[in-house]
Amino acid sequence: MINPQDLCTRARDLLASGEVRAVVGYRRGSRGMAAEPVVITKPEEAASLVWDPSCVHNLALYLVADRKRLAHLHQTPGKPIAIVAKGCDARALVVLMQENYFKREEVYILGVSCESTGVWDDQKLMQRLGCDSQSLTGGRFDGDDFVVTTATGEQRISAPECMADRCLECRHPFPTMNNVVLGEEKARTLAAPFAALSRFEEATGTQPARWAFWQRQFERCIRCFACRSVCPMCYCEECIVDSITFTVALDTTAAEKANRVRWIQRSATRSENIGYHMTRALHLAGRCIDCGECERVCPVHIPLRLLNNKLEKESREKFGYEPGVSIEIASLVSSFRDDDPNDFIR
Repeated sequence: MINPQDLCTRARDLLASGEVRAVVGYRRGSRGMAAEPVVITKPEEAASLVWDPSCVHNLALYLVADRKRLAHLHQTPGKPIAIVAKGCDARALVVLMQENYFKREEVYILGVSCESTGVWDDQKLMQRLGCDSQSLTGGRFDGDDFVVTTATGEQRISAPECMADRCLECRHPFPTMNNVVLGEEKARTLAAPFAALSRFEEATGTQPARWAFWQRQFERCIRCFACRSVCPMCYCEECIVDSITFTVALDTTAAEKANRVRWIQRSATRSENIGYHMTRALHLAGRCIDCGECERVCPVHIPLRLLNNKLEKESREKFGYEPGVSIEIASLVSSFRDDDPNDFIR
């Protein structure tokens, strides 16, 4: 089991020695015992770092934000930035490095092994406890069960009952790319890969039924773009669905406005929502590392993870490719093999 104090000590020493300029990690938030992301720059702040099953966020997003901030200020990174990284977070870093978003030496990875467990799903936990997650005052994983503390006392919950689906199916819970790692590398056998996707496909049956399901889901989308904002792979300065380079001035003619290329309108209608979500899913093919953040933050609870899982499964079965597993392997869309399946090309 990981001792959170070891994490605090590592972070404190890195900052005190000047080896890194900041540490991105988790601290106790204002919502009960739920953790929240934090960026610390002083050694004494390291005592606030935590590690427990409520550390659900993919912190790779904050390295993307840091890189954008430096680019805006026309500054170079200088010293590396440290990040507390779970297995999925580390895979996200690998993809970003494969795409040359930043270099390996610019990131110090404080790896934390999930050790045959993972993080919990707030919705599952609330249903199991019959209360809001904000009422939790404590929580830990003891090797078999989650042990949570509320006002009524301590309760033990078996991991599969409240663990996030992505953690149940995770094949790489250990951050193989790291500078230092806390915890042991342990195998996971809680659920088969793509188990949730398989259940969905069995329940919907035919392809027309699945398409009808997704049409209903996309019709509920309010286009808040929370899924895009939380995804570390959506780092484009200008999104295809949200053009910012076309400047409308006083002398801009109606014809110029009308002729501007608009791939997707901003209106939250079903057809436009389908265009947005399908475009985003295709842009994540071979890049999505299944952190589940897009689905977690969706205010209308669209099961976006299933959509990305489908493309992940196709990449694995047709090309033998798993995103984020190794930085030595070229990304899916930038590699070619003579034996690649191409029967779909006409």
